[in-house]
This record gives sequence, structure tokens and C-alpha cells, in this order.
Amino acid sequence: MPPGGRGFGGPMGGQFLTEEEKANQPKVTPELLKRVFSYLKPYTKQLVLVFLCIIASSFLTLLPTVLTGKIVDEGLLKKDLRSLIYYIVLSLIVTLVASLIGVAETYINTWIAQHITFDMRNQMYSHLQKMSQKFFTTNNQGDIITRMTSDIDGVKSVITNTFSSILSNSITLVIALIAMFQKNWILALVGIVIVPIFTLPTRKAGKQRWKLTNESQQVNDEVNGILNETLSVSGQLLVKLFGKEKYEYIRYENANRKMIGLNIKESMAGRWFRVIITTFTTVGPMLIYLAGGILMMKYDSSITIGDITVLVALLGRMYMPVNSLLNIQVEWIRSMALFKRIFDYFDIPVDIKNADDAIRPEKAVGDVVFEHVEFSYEESKKILKDISFTLNAGKSIAIVGPSGSGKSTIVNLIPRLYDVDSGSVTFDGIDVRKLDLEFLRSHVGVVSQETYLFNGTIRDNLLYAKPDATEEDMIEALKKANIWDFVEKQEKGIDTEVGNRGLKLSGGEKQRISIARIILKDPTIFIFDEATSALDSISEKKIQDAIDPIIKSKTSILIAHRLSTILAADEILVVKDGTIAERGSHKELLSKEGVYRELYETQFSKAIIESDGVSELEQYIWGTQPGDEPHEED
Repeated sequence: MPPGGRGFGGPMGGQFLTEEEKANQPKVTPELLKRVFSYLKPYTKQLVLVFLCIIASSFLTLLPTVLTGKIVDEGLLKKDLRSLIYYIVLSLIVTLVASLIGVAETYINTWIAQHITFDMRNQMYSHLQKMSQKFFTTNNQGDIITRMTSDIDGVKSVITNTFSSILSNSITLVIALIAMFQKNWILALVGIVIVPIFTLPTRKAGKQRWKLTNESQQVNDEVNGILNETLSVSGQLLVKLFGKEKYEYIRYENANRKMIGLNIKESMAGRWFRVIITTFTTVGPMLIYLAGGILMMKYDSSITIGDITVLVALLGRMYMPVNSLLNIQVEWIRSMALFKRIFDYFDIPVDIKNADDAIRPEKAVGDVVFEHVEFSYEESKKILKDISFTLNAGKSIAIVGPSGSGKSTIVNLIPRLYDVDSGSVTFDGIDVRKLDLEFLRSHVGVVSQETYLFNGTIRDNLLYAKPDATEEDMIEALKKANIWDFVEKQEKGIDTEVGNRGLKLSGGEKQRISIARIILKDPTIFIFDEATSALDSISEKKIQDAIDPIIKSKTSILIAHRLSTILAADEILVVKDGTIAERGSHKELLSKEGVYRELYETQFSKAIIESDGVSELEQYIWGTQPGDEPHEED
């Protein structure tokens, strides 16, 4: 531990709250403190050891200062070499022991801090895993990661620095005061009087420099903003086209001049502070020398030069602890604000969770029924309105509609990524809210438009669906997904690295591996949410060839704008503005000349593959041959 105890005010001796921190400082309640210290409770034994180490270290660190008096009186003044060597060696041993105890204290303190952050990270991660999809779509991802990383890392700093600093500085101050009063209460009072006076310029100079630093940072941000805007390709082009070179130069020069001026003021504020601090640190010892000299010469001959030397040294030891403790309010508020931020996340209720009496059937059939379902992400805006339909096991439904009509929201209600506002979604006759979540989600497989692969190998991503899958199981799944030919040609085969988010693969390759992963999972219900969107025609054909056998043999829901995918379904639901506007077969819906007809003419027809100027799909749909006209009734 450094002389004078742990300081966290730095050389300027002061920390200050920003205006934002002042406005948002948390209300420290007994409940908040109890919750904070609940994380320390499991480590009570280790905390007691830390407390004992700090006491021993603080005492032993100050002991060489006291022994200095013995070195002066017993060794130097009496010219006793043996005593001189004895007290010097003793001081060295004490310093070494204090340092070793300090090392032990640091290790135990760090161990406690690391384990508390370990507990908090696990708790936070577990809590976030239980959050509904709504939480992740409405909250900033960066903010979520910040809670998991820097906020919880800040707790480690609070424990290893703030809490131990308060304790260490307090103990150092108490021991120093006791030692001073034990030597001479009059000189001790003289020394104590100067300490508060010493802190006044420290605080004032620190606050001034803090203000200048903040102003300098703001101007620096302004300078960087000008550089980023005007020296970028687009920004520089705009400056040239509008002839604003001179204007931007003047703007930059003014900001630059302001920054230079603030930097000079900040530097000089530190210089003047050092002049003041040097003066005040000299005044204290001089007063003790003066008062001690007067007492020793005229009133109390028992006072020795060694005693005065010890008192001066102890006074020097008090400056930093006092200055640090004056900053406790700032550190305390910041620490409590940090815990409050973390607790705010812990207190977010879990919307989607298992019922206390959750049902786990022995098997799943795959019947899905929506009954008068209403849903909204925000109370003021309904996304789904009175949605009702039935999907029988082994059948397939295609859901089509304009962008933003609520198609993906419908399928997301089946695995309970969200819960309905009213109405019900049932799986095999049981409301999904009453089913065991693990059971429900294990029987629902989703292939989304934005395929996500973990950074690892193809094998890693497949095993995510079925950890106990054999090599044969994986190969079979890859073959069914129409991707085995590609995997087999790779140097490492199934152990080929896919890269972060699968970036080493094309969109079609990622999508087919995603389909293989779902095939390996073998769910009761398959959901394909725009599985062929934004892919080239060759990739789309391969994916369609992989999907078709699944649709024919499994209960399936297809969200698509590709006509080839829609035609494979047993029934088509047309969703518009959160309602089912139309339903039926392709021909039935075309004949109504409603929403589906409009979608067909504006979107679906784009997916038709032309062959010799006449679409093969058109021929299939209308039942015509090349060169024939469509039947009028169709």
C-alpha cells in the first residue's frame, strides 16, 4: 500500500460529478444497500481476512515512521551503532512484512471481486436468456452488452478499489491520529489543524482543472467532428461543390484556437496547484517543528527530536487519506449508480416463462390452431387483429402479404417468442402458454430469412440442433438439404470453418446448412420464414428442392413471396394490415381479384422463371401449353 493509504483522487486530489451524474444520482435506500451487500455475504470469511490484512498492513506501514524516532533518539543522538542498526533492520523487516500482507490482501480482495462478478455475470446472462424476443427488439444491443461487460466489470473496481480504499484510508487515518496523540497531544492538535486547510486548495484546484478538462474535451470533440465531416470522401465533395473551403477552414481554426487556449489553462492550473500544495505541505511540518521546538526548549524537556520527527512524518501520512476520504461521496454515488443500472436489468420481468403447472405431453402430433388472436408490440398499435386459422398435422399453409402486414409475427407466436394479447394459440389442443417451453420449442423448427450460423465449423452448427448426432445423421441431413455435394468438396468436409455469422459461405450455402440443422433437429412443425428471399435463382432452386420433400411429409408453415414456394402449400392465407384478408388455393385467390391478385401481379410474378418466353410455372398454374391462351374461367 502506498504511503498515506489508497487515494483515488489522483494528483489533483479531487473527483467531481458531471451534471448528468448529479441529475441522475440514485437514491440510496436501505433496500439498495442490502441488495448490494447480499453479493458480499457468501464471501464473509474472505472479507474478514481482507479486513484483518488491511488493519495489519496499515499498522505495519506506519510503524517504520514511528521507528524513525527511535533511529534518531536511540541511534543517532546517542551515537549507539547497535541500536541504529537494530531499528533500521527492524524497519526494513516491518516494511517487508507489510508489503507481503498487502500482497495477500490484494489477492484475497481480487479473488472476492472476481467471484462476485462471476456470480453477477452468470445471473445476468441467465436472466437475459429468459427475456422474450420483444426485449431484444426494443432494447439497444450495445446497451445490453454494456450491462454484461463494462457495468459488471465496474463492480470489480468498486470492490477492489472503492470499498477497500474507504476501509484502508479510514484505518490509516485512525492509526496515525492515535500514534500522534500518543507522542504529544499538543503537537498532534497543531498537525490536525493544518490538515483541513491543506484540503481547501486541493479541492478548489481540482475542481477548476476538472472544469477545464471537460471544456477541453468538448472542444476536442468539436474539432474531431469537423475533421470527420469535411475530410471524408462525401464531406470533402460537398465542401468543394458548394465552395466552402474557406468557411470550413475558419471554422476549424476557431475551434483549434479555443482548444489550444484551454489546454494551456489546464496545464497552468496544475502548475499553480503544485506551487500551492508544496507550500501547504511545508507549512504543516514547519508548524510542528516550531511548536515542538518551543515546547522542548521552554516547557517540556521530555519531548525529543525523534518525537518531533515522528509527528512530522505521521502528518505527511495523513494528507492523502484525508483527501481521499473527502472524495468518498463522489465514489459512493458512482458505485451506487453502477449497481442501480445492473439491478434495473435484473428487475425487468420475464414475460415468457413456464407456467407453474406446465404440461409436457408424451408425444407431439402437430395440430396448430389460432383462435381470435390479437397482438401488439406497443399498446397503441395493433399488429394482429382477430387472426383465426387451423393447421392440421401433416398439412402446410403459405402465409403471404405485403411487407409489415404481420406474417412473421404470426409464426413467432407458435414457439412463444411472444405471447398473444388476447385469444389463443394451441398446439395439439393445448394453449402454448400452458405447455413446457422446452417441449414446445423442441417441436418447432424455424428457418428464417436472416440465417445465423455460429462462428465454428459446419459440424459445430449441426450439432447445435442435436448434440448426440452421429456422422451418418449429419451427412443424411446435409443430403436432404441439398448441400452435401458442396460440403464433400471442401478440404475439411464437415469440419470446414464457416466464419463469423457464416460469412465464409454464400447466402444459399448458409441457408441450406440452416435447413440441414433443422432437419437434424427433426421438429414436429417446420416454419420457413422467407427462406429463399434475396437469393439468386440457382440457390433458390436448390433450396426449393430441399424444402419440397419436407412440405409434403411434415406439418409446415411457409412465409414467402416466391410463387414456387407458395404453390407447394395446401392452403394460402393472405394477410393485410394484421388481418386475414383472404384464404384459399392459388386459383381461387386469383379469381377474387383482391389482395392476392395484386400481390401476384406486383411481386410473385417476378419469381417466375422464363423458358422460351413462356413461364413454365404459368403453364402449370393455368394448365396451358406454350402458345395457348389461358382459360377464361381461370
